[in-house]
Amino acid sequence: MATSTVQNLPAQYISDLGKDYGTQLTGLTSVPLNTDLYAPQVAAQDPLQQQAYNLTSSGIGSFEPYMTQANAYSGPQGYQSFMSPYQQDVIDSSLAAFDQQAGAGMSNIGQQAAMTGNLGGGREGVQRAQYQSNSDMNRALLQSGLQQQGFTQANQLANQAFGQQRNLATQQQQLQNQDVSQLGLLGGLQQAQQQAQLTATQEQNRMRAQEPYERLGQYGSGVMGLISGMGNQYQTSTVPNPTPLQTALGTASVLGGIFNPRKE
Repeated sequence: MATSTVQNLPAQYISDLGKDYGTQLTGLTSVPLNTDLYAPQVAAQDPLQQQAYNLTSSGIGSFEPYMTQANAYSGPQGYQSFMSPYQQDVIDSSLAAFDQQAGAGMSNIGQQAAMTGNLGGGREGVQRAQYQSNSDMNRALLQSGLQQQGFTQANQLANQAFGQQRNLATQQQQLQNQDVSQLGLLGGLQQAQQQAQLTATQEQNRMRAQEPYERLGQYGSGVMGLISGMGNQYQTSTVPNPTPLQTALGTASVLGGIFNPRKE
């Protein structure tokens, strides 16, 4: 009795499509992808960012001259820079006027003594001594008061200058920080824009490189859909029954394995 073997084969045009797909796949995969075209890239530092960095580096300690000057004004001799150059002239002229008035007062004592007949007497001497003592004390008070007034004014000016220098130091630092911040912000925006352009170009290159594979994949999916959805052709082949000799030889081989087992 003959044995029939049925083999399912796709339609010829489907088979041709499958062969075409295989040919295209082999050709496409034989050429390696140039992944450098869509490798990740990082945008370079923007010139404004570099300018901000340079400004930060060069501006470190830019406030120190103001602080140095402020400290000079706050020292024990800081007031001297603000002493009026006419201070001594004012003192000298004031003392001269005082001495003139004191001399007039001393003369008045003599005149009164002469009028009372006590000129050159002990009473006149006592009055002159007391007047001179009071005059000397008042003169010293006038001189020290003028000196204290000059020192007070100079010290106030030194304190004001100290505060002004500290404010300038603070303003200098704040203005510099603002400049650095603005430059860094603008530079960051520029760099972000450059990065976006690089990323877009990278994605375009990737899509361009992957497009043949995606197109071929769709082609292959279509072929597979045809294979599964279209009818098949059938090819039947007939195999003759084995001859008695073939059957006997097969039986002998099986029996030999049973009755003459291989010795280990």
